[in-house]
Amino acid sequence: MNSISNKKTVSIVRYKRPLESVRKAVELSHGLDHLHSDAKVFIKPNIVFWSRSVPFPKWGVITTSRVVEDMVVLLKERGIDDIVIGEGAVVFDPKDKETLAHAFEGLGYNILKERYGVKTINVFERPFEKVDIGEGMYLNFNADMFNSDFLVDIPVLKTHAQTVVTLGIKNMKGTLDINSRKKCHSADPEKNLNYMIARFPKVLPPSFSILDGIYTSERGPGFDGKIRRSNILVASPDMLSADMVGAKVLGHDASEVPHLVNAARNLKRPLDLSDIEIQGERIEDVASRHVHEFPYSEDDDISLPLPLKRMGIKGISYRKYDLTMCTYCSFLNGPILMGIAMAWKGEPWDDIEVLTGKAMKPTPGKKKTILLGKCIYQANKDNPDIKEMIAVKGCPPSMKQILKAFNQAGIELSPAVFENMDKAPGFYMKKYEGKPEFDEGLFKIE
Repeated sequence: MNSISNKKTVSIVRYKRPLESVRKAVELSHGLDHLHSDAKVFIKPNIVFWSRSVPFPKWGVITTSRVVEDMVVLLKERGIDDIVIGEGAVVFDPKDKETLAHAFEGLGYNILKERYGVKTINVFERPFEKVDIGEGMYLNFNADMFNSDFLVDIPVLKTHAQTVVTLGIKNMKGTLDINSRKKCHSADPEKNLNYMIARFPKVLPPSFSILDGIYTSERGPGFDGKIRRSNILVASPDMLSADMVGAKVLGHDASEVPHLVNAARNLKRPLDLSDIEIQGERIEDVASRHVHEFPYSEDDDISLPLPLKRMGIKGISYRKYDLTMCTYCSFLNGPILMGIAMAWKGEPWDDIEVLTGKAMKPTPGKKKTILLGKCIYQANKDNPDIKEMIAVKGCPPSMKQILKAFNQAGIELSPAVFENMDKAPGFYMKKYEGKPEFDEGLFKIE
């Protein structure tokens, strides 16, 4: 906090050189000024996804190892020895411990262990603590993070298909256990995802946020969005302030981002940045509009992603995702839609509707309704508007369940789409081949 103006301080720095640029962002924001050398520090990067099978676009998806190491160096310079790097990446098998271990190795975190004595943890292998987030609601946070003295939050600067942006506040969802993550995607229209994550800042330890915008992405959080080399760092000891400025850098006023609106209301803060002092670059000099939604067509009683609509696909309506679809089902959305596109032979299907998430209701008159996932099945299992119900009850659904359901509806999805899900991200690498600005070296520790 600035002692003269009493405003929250946020720094905006152009990334130019290792360590030097992060150091400048930290110093301008005064982000570590009051951190004691005996503090227990928890670093939360953003490893939203990882593949052990193929190289995939990490740019704008995963926090660069460059910024992570630079923050470790700056903490060590302050005499801090108790540093933990923790994450809870999305995996479909709860027993899968190998994927995140592979990510830590691939991103060079094990070198950080050897070089600086930091510890790395998979939050799913550690205890969780039940935390009261207000109004009688509880979520289970990783206990290492929650009981740390100080949190260093290092998300990627990117937009998000559901929450408009995913920055420092939403990055902390990766410290929740699986049941709490699903709980955040409540069917309650008021206590929804935006409402739940907005409550994080009030319960978390003191923190410093540095938004890694060396690469930014549109339509995140995954690798199928549009990735840019932006070379921007946004930093603040106030998580909400960093996020509101970060949203503006991505071309979105805080008032356009529901979870930031909720968080500002909870903390009695204005949305117009009037209580924030910017150090370094001006917002208008670095801002660039990043869209967040995947385009859908809603014409002729058919809801489909625009690319499928342009293919001329008829006879199936696949409604646009909503806030109630949790991460585990959302990662199946892409392969299923790809399978539908591959299965299209030019003949209309038999008036099919696919429902997802927790809150969608069937359209009266549709001949067949696929309920994709346990949650939407529970919400509609007794709905009289369904003529022929095809239920996929898994949480998340298995490949076998999905193939069987679509086959029953008359759509022959290729098993290869799902069998090669771990390899599919590799196909996106072709978009970046031969482009020197997309440097995998930023995700390595030398």
